[in-house]
Amino acid sequence: MEQTPESGDGKRVRLSEFRASEEQDGQRLDVVLAAAFPEHSRASLQRVVRSGAATLNDKPSKPSELLKPGDMVAINWPPQPEDLLVAEDLPLNVIFEDAQLLVVNKPPDLVVHPNAAYRTGTLVHALLHHDADAFGGLVDETLRPGIVHRLDKDTSGLLVVAKTPEARRALKEAFKQRDVEKTYLTVVHGEFGAVTGTIDAPIGRHPRNRTKMAVVEEDGKPAVTHYRVLGASQDCALLQVRIETGRTHQIRVHFSHLRHPVLGDVVYGLRREPKIDGLGRQMLHAWKLVFPHPVTGVKREYTAPPPQDFQEVCLNLGLPVVGGAPT
Repeated sequence: MEQTPESGDGKRVRLSEFRASEEQDGQRLDVVLAAAFPEHSRASLQRVVRSGAATLNDKPSKPSELLKPGDMVAINWPPQPEDLLVAEDLPLNVIFEDAQLLVVNKPPDLVVHPNAAYRTGTLVHALLHHDADAFGGLVDETLRPGIVHRLDKDTSGLLVVAKTPEARRALKEAFKQRDVEKTYLTVVHGEFGAVTGTIDAPIGRHPRNRTKMAVVEEDGKPAVTHYRVLGASQDCALLQVRIETGRTHQIRVHFSHLRHPVLGDVVYGLRREPKIDGLGRQMLHAWKLVFPHPVTGVKREYTAPPPQDFQEVCLNLGLPVVGGAPT
């Protein structure tokens, strides 16, 4: 049962109510909510419960609360800050698109979704303009319609975006099961004694600076990065990097930990970068993406050549300029 009463400030709010069934006996509240409202992620529903907006028998509850038949579940959905999600006609480099998903080549300096610092001008705003019906129908309180993985603002390259709730669930599961292959190109400081290598070091919040990530033994999550040296010159190296896991800032943190920080990285890099023509951001590009199609299950593979600034830096350093297809 749903109602749309008016809040104190005149805005329409949505109220959802239902009683737990016999089949839901003993199930967690967040699991039941995720099944009842598939347009919302389980993590976002957990946040709704913890905020007190979702109640069990008219009382605040926990996501892990076990239901009994007849329990009354009610959600006063938080008002949607719609001003953050107005479609914007921004350039969008679509590599592939069908009814279920699209693959986009994100340029550097583009934020993927709105946040406190970037309320407009994001990839999400461009997606809403590109297909208002598909992405408008996926909007929830996370303000990330269709987004199943991210790239940093200054990282360029490939992203897959879901256009339906079913595709979003399937793609998220593929990432969770590590059934997605992500290969990057990066230029780092220093030269390597070996052509290939693996970094297996857990990543978590920096113990002293909580806005940064770091290699940490305690409370760190497993993180594995494989790399191949494609060329070296002027105390820099061009690497092909494949990550098994997708931890926040994984490549940047791992190579900083090795004392080979990514060139141009203002957070994890050198305090004083060498002066190189064309260097205006971190030299990291999501080059190749392989994933199972959410409907057919067939593996799809896409590549995108590095943008002009990346190639210019490689040329100025005397490093190889890589095209669209990995070696």
